[in-house]
Amino acid sequence: MAADSFTIRVLRSDDVVLMEGMSAMFGQAFNEPETYVGAARPREAYLRRLLGGDSFIAVAALQRGEVVGGLAAYELRKFEQERSEIYIYDLAVSAAHRRRGIATALIQQLKVIAAARGAYVIYVQADLEDSPAIALYTMLGTREDVLHFDIPVP
Repeated sequence: MAADSFTIRVLRSDDVVLMEGMSAMFGQAFNEPETYVGAARPREAYLRRLLGGDSFIAVAALQRGEVVGGLAAYELRKFEQERSEIYIYDLAVSAAHRRRGIATALIQQLKVIAAARGAYVIYVQADLEDSPAIALYTMLGTREDVLHFDIPVP
């Protein structure tokens, strides 16, 4: 394996260790370790159910067994037609492995999954100040400017 090569893997219920590695990588990439690997992190049984379910999708980029990139997405089944859409919830590549096509490869794998599930679109949000993400998504899709609202749950 070349020093800069990586493999893409769709995570399944047996891949809890890789999912935990992906969470740790997200925590570092987003500078939010407490969110991703803090005291409230999910138990193994929860992750097994999540990875084994049919609405959550996790795709990891691996180099020598280490998670160097990851994508977490959700399939949202529609009610108005028998189809679904895929929402990319998190996508990151560790700092040392960026600019090597890993994020694009993760999205390409998600496109294969989406097609197999009958999804008609994949969508993602990007923060206005996240220029690299905006450049990537602009290269791969059509930009829509929308407003996002968080509604608190009591």
